Amino acid sequence: MVSSPHEAMHRIFQQDPGLFPRAVRALGVSFGDPVSASPFPTDLTENRPLERRVDTLLHLATVKDGSFLLAVEAQGGQDADKPASWAYYLAYLYAKYKMPAVLLVVCQDRNTASWAARQVSLGPPQWPTLTLRPLVLGPDTVPVIDTPEAAAKDISLAVLSSALHSRAPESDAILKALAAALKGLQADDEDTASIYIELTEQGLGKTPAADLWRHLMAVDLSIFQSRTAQALRAEGHSEGLSEGLSHGLAEALLVVLSGRGIDISDEARDRITSCDDHDTLTTWLTRAATATTTAELFEQPK
Repeated sequence: MVSSPHEAMHRIFQQDPGLFPRAVRALGVSFGDPVSASPFPTDLTENRPLERRVDTLLHLATVKDGSFLLAVEAQGGQDADKPASWAYYLAYLYAKYKMPAVLLVVCQDRNTASWAARQVSLGPPQWPTLTLRPLVLGPDTVPVIDTPEAAAKDISLAVLSSALHSRAPESDAILKALAAALKGLQADDEDTASIYIELTEQGLGKTPAADLWRHLMAVDLSIFQSRTAQALRAEGHSEGLSEGLSHGLAEALLVVLSGRGIDISDEARDRITSCDDHDTLTTWLTRAATATTTAELFEQPK
């Protein structure tokens, strides 16, 4: 099963595509702010029994840099097979869409980020045919956002900062700043604030910082009235109410699907209400923000 941090590290770019040019400025790379962004299919399967999927794929259009594809990969550890897969993704995207593609790899671990940032040349040493040059965001390149003012200025970047620094000493200050910024956002857009709450929860995974975040949701953001926030508050008040949290997440998911006009079959409803795995329900809830059918919620990554 895909981990919650894995989902959050690439889905944050779905929530706010403009985060990409802002986040990579720390790498010394300049991209224009997108004037439009639309999701592309993430399925890169060929017409043979071989399936390849990129985590998130966006078509970004900018005034300064024209149009390009942004492939976002959340990488949890070093994988010797990944550079070949990434090179395949980029070559396939160029062949299919006839436009340039940028690979962005997001890593929570410093060693993984350092590994992913290496340039990999494919071909013999005397004549490299293809050089893979991913952009990599990790703990050393995404800033620590630990003041409410900085968090409010760019909440998406603050959410990403919370995920990539979840094990750092600065994590408490980041989460308190983010909570304060979200408290201000909810007055204007509670739905968007709720999405950011869920993405932060996912990004923290099972780290100690996740306990602080649940406490902040239970106390500092008690004015949130969404079903998901209520479920988080219930968990904050009593860690033993596991069944109640699952029920709250399932109900929140059904509310989101219904509110977006997505048809919910009896089979899909039973699958949602009978699930008692918090990570699975949270993943489905995040996917519900962009899904067009219930089938998209249950897709299993390959």
